[in-house]
Amino acid sequence: MKIDTEGHKFKEGAIQEGLVRWKSPSNIALVKYWGKYGEQLPKNPSISFTLDAAHTITEIDYRPKADDGKLEINFFFEGKPNEAFGQKIEHFLKKHVALFPWVTQLQMTIKSKNSFPHSSGIASSASGMSALVMCLSDIESKHNGEEISLAKASYISRLASGSASRSVFPELAVWGSHNAIEGSSNLYATTYSKEVNPMFTQFHDDIMIISAKEKSVSSTAGHALMNGNIYAENRYMQANQNLMDIIRSMKEGDLEKFGEIVESEALTLHALMMCSTPSYILLEPHTISVINEIRQYRSESKLPLYFTLDAGPNIHLLYPDDIADQISPFIEEVLQPYCVGGKIIKDKVGQGPQNLINE
Repeated sequence: MKIDTEGHKFKEGAIQEGLVRWKSPSNIALVKYWGKYGEQLPKNPSISFTLDAAHTITEIDYRPKADDGKLEINFFFEGKPNEAFGQKIEHFLKKHVALFPWVTQLQMTIKSKNSFPHSSGIASSASGMSALVMCLSDIESKHNGEEISLAKASYISRLASGSASRSVFPELAVWGSHNAIEGSSNLYATTYSKEVNPMFTQFHDDIMIISAKEKSVSSTAGHALMNGNIYAENRYMQANQNLMDIIRSMKEGDLEKFGEIVESEALTLHALMMCSTPSYILLEPHTISVINEIRQYRSESKLPLYFTLDAGPNIHLLYPDDIADQISPFIEEVLQPYCVGGKIIKDKVGQGPQNLINE
């Protein structure tokens, strides 16, 4: 698929002031992307569930200004000015101004908020950057009369944050070239929902907040450390094989194989962190305790409750919808006490970004 990456400035006088507001979800990778090259390109393909409750809402209030070639952005996060985030957005737009050359014609006030703790191991950059890109795409769409292209939004989101490329699609998305998946690409993600047993589009993901603190090592730094990791090449081979195996298990409805791969991927991700140079550990003692509780419960109950982790200490509990009532007491009575303030985000597979202005 060819994506038009050349933007155009608006005709003088054509742009009016306006407001766009989008909600975009985080996602949880089932097969992890860890390690990149070039400009935000993945060393291995990944597949993820698009989430629903874990999301970012971003709005851009814009008005025309003289085009002096300079950006004019005011950024607010959670209702407060945030210079660091604002600079990150400004750096992104300056670097890729060819995508949205009209941004220098606008004065923009950007306001953003998360439904979950920032930088705690839930993919905040995925939801945050995809929400920003959807807002920018919406502004462009209003003035050129063309519908928003999710493939292009995924391409641009990738440039801001690799995992954000997957958040623009509903339910399941694949990012990274793999010869077993037609249309897959390193440049953007593609939807994958139609290829799997319908039960996987109804999956639950209860996110257990083991720690709400900001991570000690950013995902960007973690990816960079893969360049010197002696296990890197074997890991990329493993990820390619795991992707083939997990899509087969999802097509066949093989929950046991699905869970085996998902848990292995989670532990491999953190093992790679532990054997990087320098090494680091993002798991907390309660993370290990919860994993042990889940495994014991599954062994005794024979119910398909599985876990995965992002690049942080928080546990994602994955299970099909038809056992939700059965496992609820276990989650509330056994697992919830391990969470900070008893915090669990009850999430599920979601439908991707949502326009909150034209609901």
